[in-house]
Amino acid sequence: MLNMKSHMKSLLGLVVAASMFTVLPAHSTEIIKLATTTSTENSGLLKELLPKFESESGYKVQVIATGTGKALKLGEQGDVDLVMTHAPSAEAKFVADGFGVEPRGIMENDFVVLGPKNDPAKIRDSKNAEEAFAKIAKSGVPFISRGDNSGTHIKELEVWKAASVTPDFKGYTSVGQGMGKTLLMANEMQGYTLSDRGTFVAYKTKLDLGVDFDGGKTLANPYQVILINSAKYPDLNHKGAKAFSDWLISKEGQSMINNFKVEGEQLFKATYSE
Repeated sequence: MLNMKSHMKSLLGLVVAASMFTVLPAHSTEIIKLATTTSTENSGLLKELLPKFESESGYKVQVIATGTGKALKLGEQGDVDLVMTHAPSAEAKFVADGFGVEPRGIMENDFVVLGPKNDPAKIRDSKNAEEAFAKIAKSGVPFISRGDNSGTHIKELEVWKAASVTPDFKGYTSVGQGMGKTLLMANEMQGYTLSDRGTFVAYKTKLDLGVDFDGGKTLANPYQVILINSAKYPDLNHKGAKAFSDWLISKEGQSMINNFKVEGEQLFKATYSE
């Protein structure tokens, strides 16, 4: 009798365990893998947005914060479900090559040229970013480049090219680091660097640098969210990725982007329109 009760108890345990496995959703459908730029992470924007989306949708977003080049490469390899980046030319190629679909412009901020507060290269009165960069190259003052194929690095190289300057001058240092570490290195060396405004504001209290040049179309910094092509990678979490993309362009998502502030300063402007 004792053996029979023990056997029935074991069977009951197996039934309960089996029912638990059938009730719980598959792990792959819970997780959305997002490759994005360090600026959306360093600025604190994702920490503001994701809890709201996750609580409403039931999904969990796994963030891989890296440079735009690497983020797009992860998308090309099918290692993530969607990307959120800020390098229009690289994004256009990503879509044209068939890796990305449904690109949506969701927000923008701008790039700023940071440097010592006494502006030793005298770039503040420059007519445009190209002139500011040319003055830095001639000044001998250090310029710290991310050097990581990020959206910021791509923009920097575009400005050097437009300024007809080869970035190999004395004082030019390519560090291969994210925006936060690059800012700290520029601060330590009291040099110039190019930064997205959001990360600068988030790090401002740690820096003895100021905005020595900003403004103009050249330094505009638009962000897009792009889904990975299901025809190339059918096993990704396309449903979850689409849900997150849809939420980012929703009235709620766009409002949260607009209302996100650090030190009382708005960091991003929502830009989605039908």
